[in-house]
Amino acid sequence: MSEIVFQGASSLALDAKGRLSVPSRHREVLQLLCQGRLTVTKHPDGCLMLFPRPTWEGFRDKVAALPMSAAGWKRVFLGNAMDVEIDSAARVLISPELRKSAGLKNDVMLLGMGSHFELWDAEAHAAHEAETMAGPLPDALKDFSF
Repeated sequence: MSEIVFQGASSLALDAKGRLSVPSRHREVLQLLCQGRLTVTKHPDGCLMLFPRPTWEGFRDKVAALPMSAAGWKRVFLGNAMDVEIDSAARVLISPELRKSAGLKNDVMLLGMGSHFELWDAEAHAAHEAETMAGPLPDALKDFSF
């Protein structure tokens, strides 16, 4: 199987139990790639990351191999990781702890980020994106052709 790349933004709503409907364009790929098994954890920017399980396992192994100086970040990534499965109604449960840590209310944005997804509170995402776009281009993009 060639490299799977998740991309695009989906504006979604969490239900009363904190479940997220997986967008239809990602469902089949996630079933094929990981039988609907995902891992959710915290992101340094305050959102959540959702990984297909095989991708998570590679990320987890890299984090576990970090030196003791990164012990705090090991706790953030590994200590908060929750294994979840896409249910028969194509939903994923986001734990109350992770919802609270990312400030997720009802309206959320699911962003395809290549190998994984980011899950943002919709208002926080809009503010973060506006702040990014108002700032200078990083050096890595200075010579990038648009």
